[in-house]
Amino acid sequence: MADPAETAPPNSTPERRGRRSHPDSETEPPRFAARSTYSRFVATMKVVLPALAVAIILLVLVWPRIVPEDSRFRIGLSELGPGAADNLSMVNPRFQGRDNRDRPFTIVAQKATQVADDTKRITLDRPEADITLADGAWVALTADSGVYHRQDKTLDLRGHVSLFHDQGFEMHTTRVQIDLASAAAHSDSPVEGHGPAGTLNAQGFRVRDQGQTIVLTGKSRLVVRGSDTERSQ
Repeated sequence: MADPAETAPPNSTPERRGRRSHPDSETEPPRFAARSTYSRFVATMKVVLPALAVAIILLVLVWPRIVPEDSRFRIGLSELGPGAADNLSMVNPRFQGRDNRDRPFTIVAQKATQVADDTKRITLDRPEADITLADGAWVALTADSGVYHRQDKTLDLRGHVSLFHDQGFEMHTTRVQIDLASAAAHSDSPVEGHGPAGTLNAQGFRVRDQGQTIVLTGKSRLVVRGSDTERSQ
């Protein structure tokens, strides 16, 4: 009969059992190392990120002084010439007022420039004027250029001057002087006109009685449509 001590199973030794009872003992050191590396990374970022933010802010503040930008919009009074302030200009101006009988008039232009030696006078490019007459009718005027005197309420039109009445009558000349306060106008330049009633030619004209009367001056010729009437003076 065999000896019982010699037939004991080889896996029942205390040494081998002790090795199996601690299966995680060999994996713990790498886990602790990873945690330590992550902690050092977080601590470093807590210092680096605020420092980087401060550096960016300082760069934004200091950069314009280091590298000046010539294309920036600047205003400098020293850049104005000696007479530049006396020749103020305006694009698409609009002037409104009323005559002696409280009737409105309006003046617009492509450009207005203040006269250097007279602040009350304004030169106009491509002016247009609308004037209300006594009976409620209106007259519109256009010209190549003009001068508007704000204090006296006068308008001097030059170039290709055209006058249009709301009844369909129009006249054309090269210069017209208008008194906006009294709704009067006159011209000593040759004028030609036409409308529903006929045609006219004259060496000048006068608008009187708040726009109710037009008087032809100089050598004149008037043709009335619908009749054989032709008058010359």
